[in-house]
Amino acid sequence: MRRSGELASISHVAAAGAAAVPPADAASDWHTLRRLFPYLWQYKWRVIAALSFMVGAKVANVGVPVLLKNLVDAMTPRAGEAGGGVPALVVVPVALLVAYGLLRLSTSLFTELRELVFAKATAGASRRISLEVFQHLHGLSLRFHLERQTGGMSRDIERGTRAVNSLISYSLYSIIPTLIEVGLVLGFLAIKFDAWFAWITLIALVFYITFTVTVTEWRTQFRKTMNDLDSSAQSRAIDSLLNFETVKYFNNESFEAGRYDENLERYRRAAVKSQTTLSLLNTGQQLIIATGLVAMLWRAAHGVSAGTMTLGDLVMVNAFMIQLYIPLGFLGVIYREIKQSLTDLEKMFALLEREREIADTPGALPLRLPHRPGEPKQDAALPGLVHEVSHADVSFDHVYFAYDPARPILRDISFHIPAGKTVAVVGPSGSGKSTLARLLYRFYDVQQGQIRIAGQEIRAVTQASVRQAIGIVPQDTVLFNDTVEYNIAYGRPGAGRAEVEQAARAARIHDFISATPLGYNTMVGERGLKLSGGEKQRVAIARTLLKDPPILIFDEATSALDSANERAIQAELQTAAHNKTTLVIAHRLSTVVDAHEILVMDAGQIIERGTHAELLALGQRYAAMWNLQQE
Repeated sequence: MRRSGELASISHVAAAGAAAVPPADAASDWHTLRRLFPYLWQYKWRVIAALSFMVGAKVANVGVPVLLKNLVDAMTPRAGEAGGGVPALVVVPVALLVAYGLLRLSTSLFTELRELVFAKATAGASRRISLEVFQHLHGLSLRFHLERQTGGMSRDIERGTRAVNSLISYSLYSIIPTLIEVGLVLGFLAIKFDAWFAWITLIALVFYITFTVTVTEWRTQFRKTMNDLDSSAQSRAIDSLLNFETVKYFNNESFEAGRYDENLERYRRAAVKSQTTLSLLNTGQQLIIATGLVAMLWRAAHGVSAGTMTLGDLVMVNAFMIQLYIPLGFLGVIYREIKQSLTDLEKMFALLEREREIADTPGALPLRLPHRPGEPKQDAALPGLVHEVSHADVSFDHVYFAYDPARPILRDISFHIPAGKTVAVVGPSGSGKSTLARLLYRFYDVQQGQIRIAGQEIRAVTQASVRQAIGIVPQDTVLFNDTVEYNIAYGRPGAGRAEVEQAARAARIHDFISATPLGYNTMVGERGLKLSGGEKQRVAIARTLLKDPPILIFDEATSALDSANERAIQAELQTAAHNKTTLVIAHRLSTVVDAHEILVMDAGQIIERGTHAELLALGQRYAAMWNLQQE
């Protein structure tokens, strides 16, 4: 049973990430327990009640062998006893049998009450930790999410959540009750009989615990290696499946299977080594327990033969040893699982402790947008944003930025988008155009310079209010694996079907949706792969139109559309951008000819600026790009 339990735990152990982490020492274990304690302490009365029920269960459990001894002694005929003792011989065992049954029932009853009382605390702590980790991950910077390994990180969260339940269950339901029972048994044996009974039990227990802890600490390296290899295999499998189309395009199914099998083979070798060391541990544990049990029974049998102990005493000692043997037999498994749960929980807490690269300054206030007299407020459109109407200018002042210090992306970028106007940015790929949108959304902070919205430096206000004030149609649209309606309504959660359909009509996708068998309930598939590129882009446009923010960013918003739909949607986008502050990032110059100002970027710098006519008259880079596209 112990071995099968260990194998089951191995099969459910997830990896700690692609990079190996150092073994958790005692200090880190205590640090993890201290981190977990506040989540449980909010249920302190349930904890106290559960501990009380647990003590009651163990007291009742220890009382069972004592009653069994009295029952055996009562049933043992005594020399010279007359036949008149038969009624007493019958009545006494009946009472003892009833008491024996009540003690057994009490043990189960107290155990179930403990489970019932503490279930809410365990589930509540697990839920709170999982939610905090999820919210914290969404609060981390884009840099973290671009560098993460989705498969390994999902395993970290899954393992950490499960570790909360395992750690509480094993420690509160197994370790503490076992220690209580051992203490009660040792005390009873030392008082009832000679001290050797307690010493034999204590010595066997010390040897068992020392051997278990020492070997388990040695085995930790093999378990961690196995976890890391499992993570690597999981990350490889998920990455391959997410890029299913690319694998098919290059006919690399066998190549991907080979790489996955390499990880599985390394995992298999590590699992075999882990199982070998487990067998060594189990054998040593059984040897120590068997030695202690034989010594105890030999001592009791000697007492019976010498007349200092009764047959009932022998039965009681044997029952005590059996009751201690069962939890001791699982103590090794429990200790291993507690160590693994601490490691798993430590990994999830490490995610929770990861510092946010982009964080709100202490006391940051929401972004405030100005109000033009006579125009209605639009708080319903952007709940939580302190604003009054969609008018706010945007300015970049001497902005320098680099993802990597060795490779600057933006160099002294300065421009201004007046409230309600449109500024377009054009230039070759890699010139830094899309980085402007990421900085405006505050996915990253600039190394030098300032970005302002309505005169307020975006680092001085809350990130949530900045992002609520901006809507974007990205170049690469990624959708949730849900319905079309859900993906459009994501722009403003809570929007009704009529509003969703109105946005879809404006994005020229309503007719397509209506023509599908399930209409707006059509599932779009993983990352929206069931839709074409143009359909996904129109869903993204509809989503942004539904949000109706005061600031718009169109990052190649129509790049995946055919010419007819591009012209039609371009008109809708111009209508949507009316009286809104708009940044347009484009390669096709024909889509930006009506912009109030056009910026030409190259190598992270603005090399030309002006209206379409002015730039053509200038006859330099923009004019050359225009002539090339016209040809």
